[in-house]
Amino acid sequence: MKFCKTYQRYIQGHGHKLPAVGFKKLKKTMKRCRRVSTPTCPDHCRVCDGTFFPSLLKEMSEIVGCFNQRAQKLLEVHLASGFRKYFLMLKGKFHRNHTGLIQEGKDLVIYALINAIAIRKILKKYDKIHYSKQGQLFKSKVQTMHKEILQSPWLSELIALHINLRETKAKSREASALFHGCYLTFKDGKPSLTCELFDSFKIDINLTCSICLDTVFDPVSLACGHIFCYTCACLAASVTIVDGLKAAKSKAKCALCRQQGVYEDAMHLEELNILLGRRCKEYWEQRLRMERKERVKQVKEHWETQCKMFVGI
Repeated sequence: MKFCKTYQRYIQGHGHKLPAVGFKKLKKTMKRCRRVSTPTCPDHCRVCDGTFFPSLLKEMSEIVGCFNQRAQKLLEVHLASGFRKYFLMLKGKFHRNHTGLIQEGKDLVIYALINAIAIRKILKKYDKIHYSKQGQLFKSKVQTMHKEILQSPWLSELIALHINLRETKAKSREASALFHGCYLTFKDGKPSLTCELFDSFKIDINLTCSICLDTVFDPVSLACGHIFCYTCACLAASVTIVDGLKAAKSKAKCALCRQQGVYEDAMHLEELNILLGRRCKEYWEQRLRMERKERVKQVKEHWETQCKMFVGI
């Protein structure tokens, strides 16, 4: 079965409740382009550029927004404890059972991956029809706008959540409800999150910090989607651990892709932190001791500076 039909069946199965890629509409746009343009359409096509890319960008924005919002709510419920948990119960967010939370997480991961495939295929078709690379250039542009769903930090968190639940519930009856397409793999000692869909689409999320070149510790994801250790990210942003990444200047760049303004929306990956802490116990304990020393040192320096400023030294 062609992917287009598979995708349409998936969307129909969800009752059109979720934003999706308008496959049929975008294909009609490209067919209209064939009729009004020369047999070999130029790189900048007035028909496609005026409707195809704006429509696709709008759909991608809606898909990413919906995914992020739903994933955030799900993980908020799962990680809640103490007063926060009681507050959410009063708001009526705890009406779902544990199995329901697992299933919703699985559905969200599939939703992200199937839409990533849909976007990749429609852009590939565009380039094939136009004999161009405008589709790939558009994809790169979208990534700088942070509208690419595979860049979402919530995807890493959901994958880590499923692996954590699979390990903690392996002997329970709820194990069958877990999404078994997600794994934490190690290659030459380097970890990565792996997720597969339809036995043909696979993503690997690298969990090696590009700054210290070690497994990410206390991981944080920047707006561009790259993951670093929290202390390494602070170092790259030229801020102290005490001030935090929110204090980074807007011109501060990602150490990997060199994009600016990616620190303000940085997000701690709590589920991923739990997963790596369980799987890399020896390394985690060693790194924890080192981090404590560094943090105590920076806190001490921070307060010494504040005291000097206060007394006018």
